[in-house]
Order: sequence, then structure tokens, then C-alpha cells
Amino acid sequence: MRGIVRSHLYHPTMTPETIDALNAELAGKSPQEITNWAVQWGAGKAIVTTNFRPYEAVILHMASQADAKIPALWVDHGTNLPETYRFAEACRSLLGLNLKAYLPLMTSAHWLALNGGMIPMPDELEKVESFSRIMKLEPFERGMRELAPTVWITALRKEQNPQRAATLQVVMWDKKFNCLKVNPILDWTPVEMDAYLAEHSLPNERTYYDPAKGDEKHECGLHAKLVTDVSR
Repeated sequence: MRGIVRSHLYHPTMTPETIDALNAELAGKSPQEITNWAVQWGAGKAIVTTNFRPYEAVILHMASQADAKIPALWVDHGTNLPETYRFAEACRSLLGLNLKAYLPLMTSAHWLALNGGMIPMPDELEKVESFSRIMKLEPFERGMRELAPTVWITALRKEQNPQRAATLQVVMWDKKFNCLKVNPILDWTPVEMDAYLAEHSLPNERTYYDPAKGDEKHECGLHAKLVTDVSR
């Protein structure tokens, strides 16, 4: 099984059968075991992504336990709340994160000056889309191209997006970035997340706001569409 899976991992695509086999192999495994597995299969090219929203310390701790030097890709769009920046520094210090921060090509001051001087609110859909495209998606995609992971570990959870819950799996093939996407805490709820934070004495932060989404019902596109144009 491992030989077959590994031979597929470095091909442009994985077959649905292989993905099904991987999910069957990992069924019943703990999130930490899944994370360890993902790092091993990454063969030095696994990454974890973060936006330092609430509970992000959970996946960052699991990833750093599996590999202390794993790159943690973060898009710092420059308009996070002060609490989010303090949370990011607390996680970096506590976990010794190998943080790879990617910044937009346009500064936050520039974008804000062109868009009324305030970060977009949920009902300002045109501004939300502009912020998402220019300030978040472009630097994220640039980071993914430069780091070129074979395995991408995420903090996706079904509870966060009921609309997509049925389509999410622990292991998925990401065609956009040509890598295996692994979601170790996919089935966890705040109950498990809070328990993990308490068990490992990890920090948390609950005042997070994402201008690229506005609210949980809006997709910022990070897990969906490829964007390369930042001129508008």
C-alpha cells in the first residue's frame, strides 16, 4: 500500500481510488497520528498553513510535534487585529514555529486608501472580493508556488462550513496546487479543540476577523479558486 501511494504522490494527479484507500487507511486514527503520517509522506516537503484565527494553535502544535521545522505558511495582509498579531507571536515563541510570512504586493495602507479607509464589512461584497483577491489569495498562491509542498496540512473543520461538510475528507487531492491536502482535525468540534488547548497549555484568540470573508458563510477562495491578477 505505501509503495503504491508513494508512487502516486509525486504524479500530477491522484486517482480517486488511491484517495479512498488513503482515507480508509487513516480511518480511526487520531489527529496527531494523521498529522505524523502526513509529515512522513511529505518526505521533507510538507507544510502547514495558518491564519491565526481561533484554535489555530491546535494544528500548529500537532504539526510542530510531527516536525519541529515544518514550514508554517501565513498570509499577513496587514490588517489583522492587534490581538491576532499578539496571538501569532505567542504561537511562534511557544512552538518555535518556522513561520513563512507572505505579504501582498499592495500594502494594506494602499488598499485601504483606495477603498474608503476601512476594512470591508460582510455586506460590502465588492470590497470583500477585492480584498480577498489582492490581499489574501495572491500572496497565498505565491507562497504555495515557492514552497511547492507535496503535502498541505490544514486546520479545516466540517463544523466551520456546513455547506461544504459533505464534500470534505481527511485526505484530498488539491488540483490547484498539485499536492495532497490533509485535514487532521476535520471532525473536531470546539469541545475537542478546547480540551486540546487545555491539555497542552496552548494560547487562543477569539477576536479574529477576516476581511477576505466577512462572515463564515462567505468563501474567501483560498481553498477553491486560483487567482493571479492583482491589478484591480
